[in-house]
Amino acid sequence: MTNKPRFSQAQLEALASALGDTDAGLTNAEIEFLFKSAKMRDPGPMTKRHRVYNAFAEVQNRTLHRRNVLEFVRVAMSPARYVREPHRYEPLRANVNRALGFAGLACTEAGKLVSAEEVSTLPEAARRARELRTDLELRRVHPDVLDFCREELLTSDYFHAVQEAVKSVAEKMRTRTGLTDDGSTLVDRVLGGDLPMLAINPLKTLSHKSEQRGFANLVRGLFGMFRNPTAHEARIHWPMDRNDAEDLLTMLSMVHRRLDGAHMPARA
Repeated sequence: MTNKPRFSQAQLEALASALGDTDAGLTNAEIEFLFKSAKMRDPGPMTKRHRVYNAFAEVQNRTLHRRNVLEFVRVAMSPARYVREPHRYEPLRANVNRALGFAGLACTEAGKLVSAEEVSTLPEAARRARELRTDLELRRVHPDVLDFCREELLTSDYFHAVQEAVKSVAEKMRTRTGLTDDGSTLVDRVLGGDLPMLAINPLKTLSHKSEQRGFANLVRGLFGMFRNPTAHEARIHWPMDRNDAEDLLTMLSMVHRRLDGAHMPARA
């Protein structure tokens, strides 16, 4: 991610516009703090986006690399900064990701900058999203998965489309059972044990019970890849292309259908 020496002027303008957006962007006080954190020179009073752009351009021209700009974005997108105003984070991250996509980067939910498939035009990004959705519809993918294939999400990074679809599986299990857990704990409570809360078959034979355990392991594995924080760190530099996304979203479609057809076994 650091092997490219600089952002282009257009990429800097897009990033500065996202960070200095009037509604969803940073405040002037936050920008001032971030300049100091990233060792940038403050160009002085002006509109926020011009202030950020001028600082970005100056530090790149002076240092001949983009590390200071990346540091500014990393600190700006740290989720801990938004504990008191959590509603601000996702709109800002969406804007930042639209800009970063043109540089082959993306900001994860954890505020990490990762490599992503690069786009060159807005129509290209939108077309890529539409083509993936069409392919998934031809595969008869579950509508609850298609809900997570919006252009705004896919133009940032295929990985995030899959990550959001995995969240929909967790939400379905919580809705069906009334539990509030997440991750492997949720899977164990809902699908595990001799008498699971949701069973995908009658559980009458050894084959039935083996299938139930296998399904639980599958869902647990998907959660481990995309939901558990410890696993999330391990996949930071894992790029995902369209083929990966299609395969994983199709698998999640199967999980949704099995959950839709699952029953709650009677308890003595």
